[in-house]
Amino acid sequence: MRSQRPAVGRGGVGLVGVGRVGVGAVAALALLSACTPTSGRPSMSSPKSPASSAGGRSVGPTPGGSTASSSSPAAASSAPTSSADAPAACVADLADGLSAAERAGQLLMVAVTPAEGLGGVTGQIAARSVGGVIYLGGWSAGAAQIAATSRRLQAAVDGEVELFVAADQEGGQVQQLTGPGFSSIPAATEQGGWPAADLIRAASGWARELAAAGVNVDLAPVADTVPADIGTANAPIGAHRREFGSTPKAVAPAVEAVVAGMHEGGVATTVKHFPGIGRIRGNTDNTAGGITDSVATESDPNLEPFAAGIAAGVDFVMVSTARYPRIDPENQAIFSRAIVTDLLRGRLGWEGVVITDDVGAARSVAAIPVGDRATRFVAAGGDIVLTARASDIPTMQQALVARAAGDPAFADQVDAAVLRVLTLKTARGLTSCPRPR
Repeated sequence: MRSQRPAVGRGGVGLVGVGRVGVGAVAALALLSACTPTSGRPSMSSPKSPASSAGGRSVGPTPGGSTASSSSPAAASSAPTSSADAPAACVADLADGLSAAERAGQLLMVAVTPAEGLGGVTGQIAARSVGGVIYLGGWSAGAAQIAATSRRLQAAVDGEVELFVAADQEGGQVQQLTGPGFSSIPAATEQGGWPAADLIRAASGWARELAAAGVNVDLAPVADTVPADIGTANAPIGAHRREFGSTPKAVAPAVEAVVAGMHEGGVATTVKHFPGIGRIRGNTDNTAGGITDSVATESDPNLEPFAAGIAAGVDFVMVSTARYPRIDPENQAIFSRAIVTDLLRGRLGWEGVVITDDVGAARSVAAIPVGDRATRFVAAGGDIVLTARASDIPTMQQALVARAAGDPAFADQVDAAVLRVLTLKTARGLTSCPRPR
């Protein structure tokens, strides 16, 4: 994304193997787990169940999935036999209580900018048309303003599922939130030279600033590797000093350290832009040309930093809009089942949330109808569609609902995506369900 502009049982958020990266990181992915769809429950096209009408958090689902009070006999009798099952059972119940449109909304994230203000975004939140927001456009008034805005956004929520509130807070030229209360973060090229302990400590501090301002997701760290012989000729990353280094072995430890530090400070993290945009010349935000990586394969060494981030417990993986013909000659990465499902979820073992780069204002997807940008991403195995344009939300939401209504296989994919999103929100304390232990 341009400079203007978390699964149950995954383990702790502390440091995992900082400084030790390699194929062992991929093997560690086998330890990750996430909720899978519960067979027989309502599909995306099902009507809204009465359970979702309770709203608020005073009468939320019990660990057994009931909306009765925790003192009722029904609640006690429905409790799972194992406390470890409680979050998953509650998440499944929470998903069952969402209408088709509300499920689609959980798969959409929309931008809020200082120029446009909250405008219709709060209305979209209240209508459950979006499950997340992202601060874009450069907010420079400081942490007090962001904290107040975040409170207004969360206050607009009608129901038991709060928002992902995200920002691009990488450092250097890509720091959306500035002013009093926010540190001036050095560029990644500088961060990459720090000892791991120092980077963890710094990232933890940056995360505490974000958390205090109501931001619960950082769309960082960048896991892209920009080869030295390309350098600043790489428009999206190298030109802005967004890379931690010029080799995957240099990038991976810094990715691990930032993930560990951000988690220590209470903020979810995102590795991006899978499977890597360090070799392309064009910026996918600004052009549909020069965005092809003709080198990358399914065994590309530049996948190592992504695997390291996954092994360290990252919360999201962001997929790029670039092209990788040696992996999929037909589709851009976000629309590619070969990349999202076979490579990321299959070969790398990622079972968590997958999010797009911006597919609203980005020129790289301008030729794709707005609704198709959402449905094709979910069909490829993705979860959250991010758009810089609030006007895209109704079209994307309607497209997801319509396709699910006529395509049972796609409805199952939507259901699985919603479970992944709600599982992560629960793990981050953003639903009425108990957090996993």
